[in-house]
Amino acid sequence: MPYTLTGLASYQEEIKKSRFTVFAAAAQSPAQALQFVAAHRVAEATHNCWAYRIGSEYRFSDDGEPGGTAGRPILKAIEGQQYDRVAVLVVRWFGGIKLGPGGLIRAYGGTAAQCLRLADKTELIDEVMVACRCGFADMAVVQSRFPAFSTRIVEETFDGEGVRWTIAFPRTQEEALAQLFVNLTRGQGSWSPV
Repeated sequence: MPYTLTGLASYQEEIKKSRFTVFAAAAQSPAQALQFVAAHRVAEATHNCWAYRIGSEYRFSDDGEPGGTAGRPILKAIEGQQYDRVAVLVVRWFGGIKLGPGGLIRAYGGTAAQCLRLADKTELIDEVMVACRCGFADMAVVQSRFPAFSTRIVEETFDGEGVRWTIAFPRTQEEALAQLFVNLTRGQGSWSPV
């Protein structure tokens, strides 16, 4: 079961006089992950190395460190703790002692992993989005059933005939909720996956 972060997480550690500061947060898209990195990078630092994983998409950067010694270990820390939709930035201020390739891999991967271990996380639930519509007469009874299916209303609009919702709910509830919706609206409502 994959996890994501519930908010911004940070962690700091000194390794052989180099200071490492880690920032991690949830990211729903690659663009959002890159915005997070840009917003938290420290220009005065020696290196700003990062990685993100969002579903099957991932990317990482060594930012001047020897190839494969920073970004990839950060990505492995994300994957090793079963995170998804997460971006991690590790900022390093060089302290004068070279760590060597093995030391860099342990430092970047280890600080990223420790930040993720200490962070507040939540289980990612595979959701379905549906656009549905029903008349005012059915609205209250339909909406009263949403909590039982862990349904959240993403968007709600009204017109002269009723309500139009865009809703999100766990994929495991899709068939049961669709059938209930048809029954409650006596087949008069509309239901279409987004």
